[in-house]
Amino acid sequence: MDFNMKKLASDAGIFFTRAVQFTEEKFGQAEKTELDAHFENLLARADSTKNWTEKILRQTEVLLQPNPSARVEEFLYEKLDRKVPSRVTNGELLAQYMAEAASELGPTTPYGKTLIKVAEAEKRLGAAERDFIHTASINFLTPLRNFLEGDWKTISKERRLLQNRRLDLDACKARLKKAKAAEAKATCEGDLWNDEVDKAEQELRVAQTEFDRQAEVTRLLLEGISSTHVNHLRCLHEFVESQTTYYAQCYRHMLDLQKQLGSSQGAIFPGTFVGTTEPASPPLSSSSPTTAAATMPVGPSVAGLAPPGEAALRLEEVSPPASGTRKARVLYDYEAADSSELALLADELITVYSLPGMDPDWLIGERGNKKGKVPVTYLELLS
Repeated sequence: MDFNMKKLASDAGIFFTRAVQFTEEKFGQAEKTELDAHFENLLARADSTKNWTEKILRQTEVLLQPNPSARVEEFLYEKLDRKVPSRVTNGELLAQYMAEAASELGPTTPYGKTLIKVAEAEKRLGAAERDFIHTASINFLTPLRNFLEGDWKTISKERRLLQNRRLDLDACKARLKKAKAAEAKATCEGDLWNDEVDKAEQELRVAQTEFDRQAEVTRLLLEGISSTHVNHLRCLHEFVESQTTYYAQCYRHMLDLQKQLGSSQGAIFPGTFVGTTEPASPPLSSSSPTTAAATMPVGPSVAGLAPPGEAALRLEEVSPPASGTRKARVLYDYEAADSSELALLADELITVYSLPGMDPDWLIGERGNKKGKVPVTYLELLS
């Protein structure tokens, strides 16, 4: 019990000394040991890394789960070390509603059949979203969270300990300074003040040793932030790869759905021209067998308008057919490869038509007095 009381009294004395030193520093009444510029830069970089990691983590969580209530629920499950229950994605819920609507409104009607097709596509989109959220959480969010809850807590603990060691060091410096000043004024009690000075110098040497040791430990932890950046960079690449895969899957699913709806709409409304010729599904990335690169459709390469062995048609001699011209809305900007092609701007309207023997992937486009070949994949045919 005596030992505990002595330790408690000692700890209280140390705490009081540090508080006095800290207060005097704030009021400019005590000197403060400054850290070197390199150490200060390490501290600033560590603080910046921590702050931006928190922001990126929070916003990524919002991206993966926009519902704040669901995020709070998942947070509570994680803190309780319980498995987060499987949650239906918005796409899967929409697919369920569409399937139920088709069942009630008539699955054999045109509307019901279309609802079923769209529901199947939305279900596949929801499954792709679920896989993306799972992959991103493991490969990106978990490393960021581990840094904040592990490495950063260790760094913060050592920094607080370094701050205490610095306060102890500066308090010892202040006591030594006062002892020397009192020794210089004393005349008859010189031996007494000599002992006080020797004691203060001894305490200062001990405090300086402990401060230097703690500064070195903290410095090594702060320099480890470079390794943290390398690890986060790798995780960021994995996040981009998983996001690329997700959007490529969505792109393919929607292309398939658009083709299905185009063929069914042509059967339902035979008097109307439906859709556009869509490009093939995007190729898989060569860097990863599981990653598909969704790219903008590119116009096919065509040597000319005429079949092989015949002279190429001259555009100035081409006249639009008496019937069969259509209006088309441009989907993307297109830069003409040569003088035979017509440059396009997104959202503009042009007149298009085809000619006998012409490559089906191309049409003749007219805008005012300008005329040229245009790729079908860049157009939405309206009428």
